Amino acid sequence: MELSTTRAVVTGGASGLGEATARHFAAHGAAVTILDRDADRGRIVAQEIGGFFAETDVTDEASVQAAINQAVADMGGLNAAVNCAGIALGIKTVGRDGPHPLGAFQKTIDINLVGSFNVSRLAAAAMADNAPEPDGARGVIINTASIAAFDGQKGQAAYAASKGGIVGMTLPMARDLASTGIRVMAIAPGIFRTPMLAGLPDDIQASLAADVPNPSRLGDPNEYARLAGFIVEMGYLNGEVIRLDGALRMR
Repeated sequence: MELSTTRAVVTGGASGLGEATARHFAAHGAAVTILDRDADRGRIVAQEIGGFFAETDVTDEASVQAAINQAVADMGGLNAAVNCAGIALGIKTVGRDGPHPLGAFQKTIDINLVGSFNVSRLAAAAMADNAPEPDGARGVIINTASIAAFDGQKGQAAYAASKGGIVGMTLPMARDLASTGIRVMAIAPGIFRTPMLAGLPDDIQASLAADVPNPSRLGDPNEYARLAGFIVEMGYLNGEVIRLDGALRMR
């Protein structure tokens, strides 16, 4: 696979890591369909990169199936899916206001983990119809984990659990899809300069960056995008989780 012949869906593609990935892929010749709930921003990004947009709720089966169908029709096929849609809530298991709201935990799992699996399984079903490459490849799925899956902090029970689930399903999903010629990978980013962090005061951002051993800065979404592009083209990468964190180990 090469980016120039890739036809990809990118969830969460209207902002952050997803937007950077959509832009990087498109700049290297890929056809891209952005899947996001933010219709206004999603359409703007899609227009700017010469791609397509489908308003999508990743937790809803019908919504995702319709988006995949639309993407296949618009792009003439599908051979890559990058799941970047997600949320992060900071709530302790028991805090000043009482126990962690169960609904908040379930919502985090639903969007981050169930949503990623929902898109992955339906995208894989579409990829299975592709004619194989000379090495048997029919597609690749890239999910977004987090270093919180390994080094979860206070208030990250829900987030770390959801990202730990991404890590846990990477290898078995790769094994499930091996006979179909579809690879499955995950990227576990560290602290990145996304809209989620951009709203924090400069001194807090500087403090977070100082904790990263080398280079001592926040990650750039374009670095995530470049790694995703490398995974697409490096056909022997499969069933693995790659940390992208500047050697940061949170404690």
